Amino acid sequence: MAAQRNRSYLSALIQLCLLCMSWETEARQIRYSVPEELEKGSFVGNISKDLGLEPRELAERGVRIVSRGRTQLFALNPRSGSLVTAGRIDREELCAQSARCLVSFNILVEDRVKLFGVEIEVTDINDNAPKFQAENLDVKINENVAPGMRFPLPEAVDPDVGVNSLQSYQLSSNKHFSLAVQSRVNGVKSPELVLEHALDREEEAMHRLVLTAVDGGDPLRSGTVLISVTVFDTNDNAPVFSLPEYRVSVSENLPVGSRLLTVTATDRDEGANGEVTYSFRKLPDTQLLKFQLNKNTGEIKLSENLDYEETGFYEIEIQAEDGGAYLATAKVLITIEDVNDNSPEVTITSLFSPLMEDSPLGTVIALLNVHDLDSGQNGQVTCSILGNLPFKLEKSIDSYYRLVTHKVLDREQVSSYNITLKATDGGSPPLSTETHFILQVADINDNPPTFSHISYFTYIPENNPRGASIFSVTALDPDSKENAQVIYSLAEDTIQGAPLSSYVSINSDTGVLYALRSFDYEQFRNLKMQVTATDSGDPPLSSNVSLSIFVLDQNDNAPEILYPALPTDGSTGVELAPRSAEPGYLVTKVVAVDRDSGQNAWLSYRLLKASEPGLFSVGLHTGEVRTARALLDRDALKQSLVVAVQDHGQPPLSATVTLTVAVADSIPDVLADLGSLEVPPASDASDLTLYLVVAVAAVSCVFLAFVIVLVALKLRGWHTSRLLQASGGGLGVPASHFVGVDGVRTFLQTYSHEVSLTADSRRSHVIFPQPNYADTLISQESCEKKDPLSLLDDSKFPVEDTPLVPQAPPNTDWRFSQAQRPGTSGSQNGDETGTWPNNQFDTEMLQAMILASASEAADGSSTLGGGAGTMGLSARYGPQFTLQHVPDYRQNVYIPGSNATLTNAAGKRDGKAPAGGNGNKKKSGKKEKK
Repeated sequence: MAAQRNRSYLSALIQLCLLCMSWETEARQIRYSVPEELEKGSFVGNISKDLGLEPRELAERGVRIVSRGRTQLFALNPRSGSLVTAGRIDREELCAQSARCLVSFNILVEDRVKLFGVEIEVTDINDNAPKFQAENLDVKINENVAPGMRFPLPEAVDPDVGVNSLQSYQLSSNKHFSLAVQSRVNGVKSPELVLEHALDREEEAMHRLVLTAVDGGDPLRSGTVLISVTVFDTNDNAPVFSLPEYRVSVSENLPVGSRLLTVTATDRDEGANGEVTYSFRKLPDTQLLKFQLNKNTGEIKLSENLDYEETGFYEIEIQAEDGGAYLATAKVLITIEDVNDNSPEVTITSLFSPLMEDSPLGTVIALLNVHDLDSGQNGQVTCSILGNLPFKLEKSIDSYYRLVTHKVLDREQVSSYNITLKATDGGSPPLSTETHFILQVADINDNPPTFSHISYFTYIPENNPRGASIFSVTALDPDSKENAQVIYSLAEDTIQGAPLSSYVSINSDTGVLYALRSFDYEQFRNLKMQVTATDSGDPPLSSNVSLSIFVLDQNDNAPEILYPALPTDGSTGVELAPRSAEPGYLVTKVVAVDRDSGQNAWLSYRLLKASEPGLFSVGLHTGEVRTARALLDRDALKQSLVVAVQDHGQPPLSATVTLTVAVADSIPDVLADLGSLEVPPASDASDLTLYLVVAVAAVSCVFLAFVIVLVALKLRGWHTSRLLQASGGGLGVPASHFVGVDGVRTFLQTYSHEVSLTADSRRSHVIFPQPNYADTLISQESCEKKDPLSLLDDSKFPVEDTPLVPQAPPNTDWRFSQAQRPGTSGSQNGDETGTWPNNQFDTEMLQAMILASASEAADGSSTLGGGAGTMGLSARYGPQFTLQHVPDYRQNVYIPGSNATLTNAAGKRDGKAPAGGNGNKKKSGKKEKK
């Protein structure tokens, strides 16, 4: 029982599903019926109800009628939701003589891309009366015609169908003729005039009849034709056609003027009664223009082009008439064969453009209708997409296709697609049609801005003006409109405790960076920052790039002289040079640094002024002050040197330092010699100045005279000798005066003349020293420098006829390796590891120790000669403390152009070689201010 119950339930369920499927199929096809000749806007059917929609939803859902290539007969009323007529509908014009007149079209619900088929039957009304082709008809009858003879009459045409069509014929009453109606196989009624009684031309030669055609409509409509019967003499044979029907098939592309066929009718009568003429008996006006009939031969020709799509079959009735009153009729059936002469038609019903680039696969782009007017295989159409495009066609109902996406779209790669659809029929040869339309792809913000480089770097010279443009970065966004508008900004950062925004700024629109302050290479040498480019999309996307700004050094710092340093207590430092020193003896070393870098920090040294020219020389690249010749007894105890330090920048900057060199073997000797010198009264200073001016003027005159004498020496030798003796005897140079400063004598005046003269001698020497420099790093100032000459004359030091010794060439081994760079940080290979003091406290401590030793020497409280290099320090700090325990802060200072360092020169004075081979050490003595 349970099994039977389950089977019954299953059967009921299957029937219910079949019923639903049947209902759904019927629901997609909507049918209405409407009579013809209704006024425009007449109600046809409630389409909104049949679609399951409210009237207001018709416009909201985009419901509209789509039909192919014909006049729109119906329209939608959006207010009432009904289907109404779009104009007057003539059924006869629309469907001709068809039994049923059906009009089909589709209704598109656009938001769902769904089509519903609608079929409307147009019913006939009696709006047309039967009509004969001619209003008058002439009938010729021989008088010997026997009663019962039938004469065909023209048929009336009623375009209506059914009961509204032609139903019967009526003939006006008369005593000779009656009316007979023949019904053919196709239902057409043909009237015939029947002779009831014999005719007698002599009694009545002309008979006038009225033939009336009546339809069955309500109200009845009718049409008439006037028949004139003329009675002729005897002609008892009618023409006879060779065939009752002629059939021919021709192609629709048959040329105009071609022969279709020839009809033939014969008459056994003779003479005029046997001559047959042909004519069209029943043919619409439209067909009369297409065919041409030769009335004498019966040949039918084509007078206009045929079109299978317009009419595929023609039925023509040909009438043959002899010279008498006899007629014969025959039918010509012409069948038009279709040829592939129509290309397919593609209609874009709906197009959804632009399309978002992130649309999912299967999104409908367009709804297309494809149709071919040809029939059979010639009308079978296939549709395809040309090119490799991310779309495909899907078949919809009837001849509709849907164009959908089947690949992901990317507007940045392709912003628009020129889509070409090709429709090809199945004819031979096939015909095709191409339809083009453009699909725009709408942008979404799916691409961040992109910089052209992974990182950027640029250079800017220091001391730049504020607000100067530094660099420009550019980021490109392949998106469009606001999604491609890029805004530039700098990531927050700090530099030396200050925010980055106080150093540089960036234009948010152009990406141009500006300096907000003047950069100093000595403070920082580069700036690193992150530049952010953000688009204006929603949500915004961004990308970063690193930017490095390198500050280029400018020659804005003059050299700084580290040694000899200016004492803080006002005392004057003195360097010692023993009188036994040989040429090349290292007296001291000038140490200078430049805060700039590169070529701007390459320093060169030159002797700018000397109290005794030619006695000392300065290394061009080392700054070492050495003796240029052996010291003589006549050389002054105190020598003053002015050394200039110049960098190689453009323009070059320089600094000078004044050195005081005491020519003595020890500090007590220096003090003793200086103490023996008396300070002249202040009143003698002006006399000394006068004496020096007079001496310079006298020397200049002597030099000029000496040149003149040399020219005329051979001509007037004896006169020149007397002149030179007189000049030499009158030459006198007053004693040089010293001005004591803290017990140290300094020269008052020096003169920049490199002229050496000897008194009481017939020979004099004029020496122009030529400096000998290395082949590289030679500044113009160094090449053009002139060493001053001081004219000294002291009663204690007689002037000897000794030529000046030219300066010794500086150390040419100034080239440096990669590790040896300009500045104070060059690595050295010395054996001592002392470094320069890095703060003011260490410097003052070193100066205090040296000054303390000098003070002890001045007070005589310590023994200067107690040990080599002690300078009396052992007396105050213990015997174990010597200058060897004091860090020599000059040894690690690298001098451009030399691998020498500042080392203790005591070893050299004592006859010892340097330990590290990196130069000599020089002991510097300073005397504390009393």
